[in-house]
Amino acid sequence: MNFNMNFKIKIFISALIIFDFFIWNSIIFDGGHKNLQAYFLNVGQGDSELVVLPGNVKILMDGGPNSKILTELSKSLPSTDHYIDLIILSHAEADHFTGLIDVAKRYRIGAFIFNGLNGRGNTWPELLKILKNNNVPIIVLSAGDKIKYLNNRMNFIWPEKNNLPKTTKTLNETALVSILESRMVKILFTGDIGFKTENHLLGKYDLSVDILKVGHHGSKFSTSEEFLKAVDPKISIIEVGKNSYGHPTKEVLNRLASVESKIFRTDKDGLIKIEANGENIKIFKIP
Repeated sequence: MNFNMNFKIKIFISALIIFDFFIWNSIIFDGGHKNLQAYFLNVGQGDSELVVLPGNVKILMDGGPNSKILTELSKSLPSTDHYIDLIILSHAEADHFTGLIDVAKRYRIGAFIFNGLNGRGNTWPELLKILKNNNVPIIVLSAGDKIKYLNNRMNFIWPEKNNLPKTTKTLNETALVSILESRMVKILFTGDIGFKTENHLLGKYDLSVDILKVGHHGSKFSTSEEFLKAVDPKISIIEVGKNSYGHPTKEVLNRLASVESKIFRTDKDGLIKIEANGENIKIFKIP
């Protein structure tokens, strides 16, 4: 249900508790729903998630490998809604950022957040150019930074600045890892991290959540037994498409089954919608 009344909201980003600032002064939006919604978009062999906080604050994380994200967003947002408050890019690999080029052309964006490491090829400069031409603020965040809106908070727990290389052959282990916390649900977003980063996070943070976005499309080199014991997810979601890597691997599927986590896959289940109200979590499959 849409309301004609206008509201003002403020989103805070705090960097290492050193400074707080508004990304922008205010956003005008329709009142919207009171539940937290999370969409795991079916973009093929890539990642893309859309979180809609109570009050219709929209956070898009990653954009998949191509323009399929536009179709998925059309299933998730009203046709008249062409504004996304925040885009968060986990890391600048093509299967995570390429689709954001089409998003940046189609939607107005409040701010763009990433880990500060540039991608490769012609498509990465194209994305940055579009963001610059549209006057979208570009913000670099790392472990210890937070995004807060009302009772909802996104805590970034990786990468640490002193562990972030200036050059690297693979950006997977540099992916922004975050935990979305609210009164309604806790979700862990892992990007493409593997065992090395998982081991670093173990014992350093409370990783227990309701929902896990499984790392690296179900690669056997991610989502270790020790990591899963700490996370203990009720629901695990694998974002994957047709691929030559064997994703998701039997090893990961067996490890998820061993902790009795309910598994959903975008390649089999399509777009997956989570809706939480603090009392229960509802799951919808959208073809």
